[in-house]
Amino acid sequence: MLHLTLRQLKVFEAVARNLSYSKAARELHLTQPAVSMQVRQLEESIGLPLTEQLGKKIFLTETGREVFHYSQSIAAMLGDMETALTRLKGLEEGQLNIAVTSTVNAVATDLLAKFRGEHPRVSIHLDVSNRESVLAQLAANRIDLGIMGQVPEGQDLDATRFMDNPLVVIAPPSHPLTRKKRITANDLAAEPFLVREAGSGTRGAMERYFAAKGLVIHTSMEMSSNEAIKQAVQAGLGLGILSLHTLELELALKRLVLLNAEGFPIVRHWYITHRADKRLSPVAQAFKEFVLGSAPGQAHD
Repeated sequence: MLHLTLRQLKVFEAVARNLSYSKAARELHLTQPAVSMQVRQLEESIGLPLTEQLGKKIFLTETGREVFHYSQSIAAMLGDMETALTRLKGLEEGQLNIAVTSTVNAVATDLLAKFRGEHPRVSIHLDVSNRESVLAQLAANRIDLGIMGQVPEGQDLDATRFMDNPLVVIAPPSHPLTRKKRITANDLAAEPFLVREAGSGTRGAMERYFAAKGLVIHTSMEMSSNEAIKQAVQAGLGLGILSLHTLELELALKRLVLLNAEGFPIVRHWYITHRADKRLSPVAQAFKEFVLGSAPGQAHD
């Protein structure tokens, strides 16, 4: 009979998912020796090694991959149990775990603030990252809800569109293209662009725009945040393509201008999404309904 603990499985799941003891330690707010000890005790209980180190990289053994599979299932079941218990406690005592892409962060933060105003005792954990990270957290059942653009098919996700997201081309006021009444895709392709990192929905939309016209984007710099791109465009380092919803202040102060470019704005959409098989807690369900009922410029399917 196996003598193992839920804590050991939780720690090993984090190690296996990150393939790193140090990353797992940071995620769990533990020391690295404490993480190593929990995994070692689990290995002793099972009687087989779960990881192996080749050079500086950690790999899962065949046994490790099997235990990782079951540890994820157990974590999901515990999450469902927590949801069920929260349901019994009612809406006011619950916790909301949500992840959003950085482009939608300003809108999502405003919605969360208004929701919290109506439910002041709700505990909210918000993670802001790129699209790939939000999808990974949904797949691992680490969050209740995600907000992003372009939800992929075939991942068993329930997604509801709630807001339009127009992408526009921005430039510093002194840029020569600001004097052109009509800017073609070829004009844009001749300019250097500041782009988001791979995995960003905005980056993907930009690449699809140029690819559809048989053009190659001229990338001058890759950045991990919209704010960094806005600052760099203001400094004259290149053009940018961002959501109009992120530019209100800069346009009002005339630090940036919109270019009248062919095919723009590219109208994308934001979706609130969750795993199709997830039983939403009262808090998560209430927030989803709140978003669909009160989002500015809402546009439902």
